[in-house]
Amino acid sequence: MLASVGTDYGTALSEDFTAVSDELKARLARLDWPEIERSLGQWGYAKTPAVLSPAECADLIALYGDAGRFRSTVDMARYRFGIGEYRYFAAPLPPLVEALRRHAYPPLAAIANRWEAALSRTPVVHPPTLEGLLALCRRRGQTKPTPLLLRYETGGYNCLHQDIYGDVVFPLQITCFLSRRGVDYTGGDFLLVEQRPRAQSRGEAIATEQGEIVIFATRHRPVEGTRGVYRGAMRHGVSRITSGSRYTLGVIFHDAR
Repeated sequence: MLASVGTDYGTALSEDFTAVSDELKARLARLDWPEIERSLGQWGYAKTPAVLSPAECADLIALYGDAGRFRSTVDMARYRFGIGEYRYFAAPLPPLVEALRRHAYPPLAAIANRWEAALSRTPVVHPPTLEGLLALCRRRGQTKPTPLLLRYETGGYNCLHQDIYGDVVFPLQITCFLSRRGVDYTGGDFLLVEQRPRAQSRGEAIATEQGEIVIFATRHRPVEGTRGVYRGAMRHGVSRITSGSRYTLGVIFHDAR
């Protein structure tokens, strides 16, 4: 089972966390990051091979029933966000979630900074480590962890949206797919829609397998247009689940107010 670990980066980490962290760091390092950046630049998203094992996916799904792990629960229908439910983890994050957030951040920060440089004459520079980003969040009053587990049952879906929780917004985020498509559920494609100036929006429906990760733009991405680079606004969601149950882990790097 996954053991808890604090998110105070100044304290010593537990041996359990260190083992989980080192293994996940190695898996992420083996990903083809140049190809990930190319796909993000072309389409606004990139899909990885399976990063999480079936056992790790099952462990994360099992956490959903432990209310003490979470700081809040949202019924999507109540707010007209869709049909389903999601829970934001409380601190301390589970070791696997903490490790994924920490080690996926640096290569994504490098990509994000190249995006910022392409989009602005005075670009925002994102810190090279997650610790730096979270320190910036704290200075802006954003102190609540944002990684979350999402659960959909038959008929569930998630409306198109953006995950923005304050002034500090990191340009990229990830979704990890924990359930088995065609076994645990059917339907439920991951959706991305890009708004284009003076043109109709472009959509993507992305079918995923257990353990895979989709990396995608949080709010917008640089797009080469006839008049130079512009901000292509993006939103994401989930199509209707036609049968079964679908669980995902969302990792947003900036914290919330």
